[in-house]
Amino acid sequence: MGDKLRLSIGILGNGASLLLYTAPILTFSRVFKKKSTEEFSCFPYVMTLFNCLIYTWYGLPIVSHLWENLPLVTINGVGILLESIFIFMYFCYASPKEKIKVGVTLVPVIVVFGLTTAISAVVFDDHRHRKSFVGSVGLVASISMYGSPLIVMKKVIETKSVEYMPFYLSFFSFLASSLWLAYGLLSHDLFLASPNMVATPLGILQLVLYFKYKNKKELAPTTMVMSRRNDDEKNKAALELEVDVDRDSDANEKNSNNAC
Repeated sequence: MGDKLRLSIGILGNGASLLLYTAPILTFSRVFKKKSTEEFSCFPYVMTLFNCLIYTWYGLPIVSHLWENLPLVTINGVGILLESIFIFMYFCYASPKEKIKVGVTLVPVIVVFGLTTAISAVVFDDHRHRKSFVGSVGLVASISMYGSPLIVMKKVIETKSVEYMPFYLSFFSFLASSLWLAYGLLSHDLFLASPNMVATPLGILQLVLYFKYKNKKELAPTTMVMSRRNDDEKNKAALELEVDVDRDSDANEKNSNNAC
């Protein structure tokens, strides 16, 4: 019963993660149409790729015992493909400055993944130690992936707009982390459960921010119009005051000449 429940949760986790990994398709269709990455950050996609690489390796029989973590391999394998496509598209349409940022974050990820696979395969002889080592790296990768939206959340708070934090991305992040938390607990695997203990509250926080600021964008144009109207009124009042001052000055000067 326990194994069937764990497998069922794993399948649901696969479905939720697939929705999470495919969610940026709408974002990148916008990037493709506008030929610009605008204010979107590539950091979350690079961190997601890092997470997928590590956990695909973690689920393979080299690290895990046989195919006990098959759901990890299937979904993270798909994630590697999708995130690679997203990063490539981002790189194509990014500004020169943003391209440098992509390289600065992507190269260390590839290097760390290469070192992790080499060390776990060569240095350690048994599954237990390999899982401990790769799981520790995976813990950092997962927290980096689920923590990367903090950059976007900061922008949401500053601009009071959720334009660059889509609802479906926040919701699927929360859903996937909740299911993988349950899968990790049922598997008695802290390396799977621990990062999702951090990710689930972060997902809730994203949803709270979304519902708090979701209508602010609609109010923004009205606010700008009112601000411009106030500025126009102030300018008009200043101009009228200046005219009155000039009139008074002319009147005083005329009176002075008459007196003479």
